[in-house]
Amino acid sequence: MAARTVRIGAGLGFYGDLPFAAADAVRVGDIQYLCCDHLAELTMAILHKDRQRDPGAGYTRDIGLLCQAVLPAAMARGVRLISNAGGLNPYGAAREVLQVAARLGLHDLKVAVVTGDDVLDRLDLFRQEGAPLEPLDGGPPYEEVRPRLLFASAYLGAEPVVRALATGAHVVITGRVADASLFLAPLVYEFGWRWDDWDRLAVGVVAGHISECSAQATGGNFSGPWWEVPDMDRIGYPIAEVDEGGGLVITKPDGTGGLVTPDTVKEQLYYEVHDPARYVNPDVTADFSQIELVQEGPDRVRVSGIRGGPRPEVLKVTAGYDDGWLGQAVIGYSWPDALEKAQAAERIIRRQMARAGLNPEAIHVEYLGVNALHGPLAPIPDEPNEVYLRFAIRTRTREEAERLARLFPPLALNGPPYIGGALPGLGRSRQLLGIWSTTVPREWVEQAVRVEVLGLDALERAG
Repeated sequence: MAARTVRIGAGLGFYGDLPFAAADAVRVGDIQYLCCDHLAELTMAILHKDRQRDPGAGYTRDIGLLCQAVLPAAMARGVRLISNAGGLNPYGAAREVLQVAARLGLHDLKVAVVTGDDVLDRLDLFRQEGAPLEPLDGGPPYEEVRPRLLFASAYLGAEPVVRALATGAHVVITGRVADASLFLAPLVYEFGWRWDDWDRLAVGVVAGHISECSAQATGGNFSGPWWEVPDMDRIGYPIAEVDEGGGLVITKPDGTGGLVTPDTVKEQLYYEVHDPARYVNPDVTADFSQIELVQEGPDRVRVSGIRGGPRPEVLKVTAGYDDGWLGQAVIGYSWPDALEKAQAAERIIRRQMARAGLNPEAIHVEYLGVNALHGPLAPIPDEPNEVYLRFAIRTRTREEAERLARLFPPLALNGPPYIGGALPGLGRSRQLLGIWSTTVPREWVEQAVRVEVLGLDALERAG
C-alpha cells in the first residue's frame, strides 16, 4: 500500500510576485495546500512605511490579487491557502481576503488569523524579566536603538498555523512566521507528527526551505546552464510531495515551464544557509549536511538524508529602527571619456558639498555600467559607451538629504560635456530603516499568540 502523501504548492516568493504560477499550482498541480511567503526583512520596512501613511495598511497588498486569481479554483478543489501576508496588520490582510471572497460570491469562506508575533510593546518587559536582548550580527546595543525602534516581530513557528488549520478555515493569514514553518504546518496537521519527532519535522522544514523562494528551485535564478531552462515566461513553482514517513520529492505542475533537477534544487537548498549542519528554525534544528538529491523522473527530485535535532529555546526577533535619510541622484555621460566625465562630476559634487557645509554620515558612490554590481573587483573597461554616476548620502534629517539633489541639475551646463540626463524619481529623499535582531525566550512570545476565525459576517459587522 502506497504511503499517504500531501502535496504543497509554493504560491509566491516575495511581496509583489505575480499570481500566475500560484493559479497554475491550484489548477493543475493536484495540491492540497498553497503556501505563500510574502515577507523579507526589507518587506517589513516597506509595510511600516505603508502603515505610517495609512493605519489600515501594514500588510502585503498583493494578497488581494493572489486571492482573486486562486480562490475560486481553490474552493472548488479543496485547496487551502496559508500566507504570511498579514505582515504588521494580519487583520487588515484578512479583511481584504474576505472582501475578495465576497466579490467572488464565496460566501462560505473562513479566514483564520494568527497574531502575537508583534513584540514591540513587550521588549522593555522582556528586558525587565531578564532577557539580555543582545544584538545579533554585531548590531548596536538595545539601549542605543530602543528610542528609534519602529516595529519588532518575532519569528513564530508552525504550531499556531496548525491550530489555525484545525479550525477548518479555508485561508490562514499570519504575521511573521518563519518561512519554512508555513510549509511544515500542514504536514504536522495532516500526519499528526509529534513536536519532538525531529527528523520528520526537519523534512518539513527542508520542503519549505526549498519551496519558499518560488522558482529558485525550478530553474529561476539558476547559476548553471540557465539558457537550457525551458519556457521561463511561464515557469512553474515548486511542489513539495511529502509522505507520512518523511519521504520528500520536489516537482512542479505539469505543463509549466522551468526545470527540476538536483542542480536547480541545490540552488535553493543552500540559499541563505550559513551552517548546513545546523539550520535553525523555530520548530527544529535541521541538518542539511548529509542530504542526497536524486533525479527520480522528469522534473522530479527525491530529497533524502535529512536529519533533525531539538528546536531552539529562543525565538529570533527582527526589528526596524529609524536610521536617518537617504539622498541620492543619478546622472549619465556618453562616450567619449564617459567614465572620466562621471568621475569628474563626482569630484565637483564632493567639493560643492564641502563648500555648502553638507556633511553626511555616509557617502556611497558607484558607476552604473562599470562597478555597480562588482564594486572594487570590477575591471575598468577601456571605453564604455555610457556611464551613469550614482551618488548617495545618508543624513540624520530629511532636509539635509534633499540638499544633495539640488547640486546635480547645474552639471548639465557647468560640468563635463555630453550629459545623458538624470534618472527621474531618484532625486527624492526617503527615510532609511535599519534592521536589528535579537532573541527572546520562546515561551514569553508564545503565551500571547492567538488564533481567531473570521467569516463574511465580520465585514458586515465592520460596516
